[in-house]
Amino acid sequence: MASRAAPASAAAPAVPQPGQPLLPVKHRGILTIGVMGAMIMQILDTTIANVALPHMQTSLGATADTITWVLTSYIVATAIALPATGWLSDRIGSRNLFLIAVGGFILASMACGTAVSLEEMVIFRVFQGIFAAFINPLSQTSMLDINPPERSAQAMSVWGMGVMVGPIMGPVIGGWLTESYNWRWVFYVNVPVGALTFAILWFLLPSRPRAKRSFDGFGFLLIGVAVASFQLMLDRGQNKDWFASWEIVIEGLIAFAFAWMAIVHLATAKKPLFDRHLFGNRNLVSGMFFMVVIGISTMAPMALLPPMLQQLFGYPVIDTGLMMAPRGVGVLITMWLAGWLMVRVDTRPVIMIGLVIFAVSLRWMAAYSLQMDYWPVITAGFVQGLGMGLVFMPMNALAFATLDGRYRTDGASLLNLTRSIGQSAGISMVTVLLARNIQVSHADLAQHVTQDRVPAINLSSIDQLGMYADSVFSYADAMVNQQAAMIAYIDDFYMMSWIALAAVPLVLVLKKPKGKVEVVHSE
Repeated sequence: MASRAAPASAAAPAVPQPGQPLLPVKHRGILTIGVMGAMIMQILDTTIANVALPHMQTSLGATADTITWVLTSYIVATAIALPATGWLSDRIGSRNLFLIAVGGFILASMACGTAVSLEEMVIFRVFQGIFAAFINPLSQTSMLDINPPERSAQAMSVWGMGVMVGPIMGPVIGGWLTESYNWRWVFYVNVPVGALTFAILWFLLPSRPRAKRSFDGFGFLLIGVAVASFQLMLDRGQNKDWFASWEIVIEGLIAFAFAWMAIVHLATAKKPLFDRHLFGNRNLVSGMFFMVVIGISTMAPMALLPPMLQQLFGYPVIDTGLMMAPRGVGVLITMWLAGWLMVRVDTRPVIMIGLVIFAVSLRWMAAYSLQMDYWPVITAGFVQGLGMGLVFMPMNALAFATLDGRYRTDGASLLNLTRSIGQSAGISMVTVLLARNIQVSHADLAQHVTQDRVPAINLSSIDQLGMYADSVFSYADAMVNQQAAMIAYIDDFYMMSWIALAAVPLVLVLKKPKGKVEVVHSE
């Protein structure tokens, strides 16, 4: 059956001919469904398990602190494995690696669903994260390879929709599965989707030619340790009170030291893990920087909204997910629009407009109050999705627009790695500021709770209420906490809006490719 796919030894030109894809295929539409199915399945698993953590904690006998390793193990394993994608793709073939990644991901998902202890779950999540690491860059490379140059923008639009909509739909699907069945179905749901995806890829997916390429084990070790330490520091910092903990200090020092050694090694090694030509491409390097900014800006609001809506406004998990869904509708609209615009205009102004729209939506979110209904959340989320769609897909297209086709897989790995780092950094940053600002705002508000401010209650004689006095103080403290938390959320939204605006002029650093972006002549 494998013979139905393009033979692995078939040569693929580094530069596609006009009107011809790098890897010609039959039934491109069906293959696109398979590629996108694999990618969305993997993207969903980054967020779908979050809402099920309390149920897992009880079932697996874990504590509130240790259950977070279900998420941490997946994130760290993915980050470590990502840099090896390009080498493995050249060594065993992109088709074989994609099939192994999807098949392994399905088996690891089944194993996660059957886990009976936290130790088993963490081990299975590590394997799931390793296989997941290869799916994202390979799916992006495949979408570019099977489409002709003039359709690369549309291909990136379709791919980008899955990347942006997946994290939004994850909590909705995860919440529904957990409430309707149990938390194990959060992992079992990957089996039927993955089986269909695997079948499509088995019959239709072609392969890039294999290449004899030495593996830079030392470079991989340096990058892996640096990324893993950085991710651990970000993920565990809040619970450990950051640099008041020696664990976080050590992880930070290790991350810095190994990152520095990795940079020196990549600059001086004869055969580094990543070809140095990649870092000479201005658009790719600029795209990596913007992926960090996009990761911070896009994932941070999605991390803040669920706890805000559930804890401050009292919405259930399902309603919270539905209120966030319009953001995905906005993304779908403008990703299609961006693909159409890129045929006709310079892509950089499109990205700048998207960043401005995104910043405006965050300013709207900074006007939230505890007295509002759900419409401001829906409206701001939809507008935010419009901005995200105008930024993410054109940025991906520009990053690859001047890159030689032979470097696509490595380039995709770097872009996905920097986006992952940006997401982790963004979530940690807003979580830290949220916790600190709640404390500061609580202290500021509490000092204004005086007899003059609350004339309806005689504070000097409140002890006459006897056993009810504590209840009155507890209620007052809860009200102050609620207001302090709302102020802290607003401060975070303001900060993210400034980050988005600050990135607007930096878009001009990107190099405008010759011709239209989707006509990727240098690929």
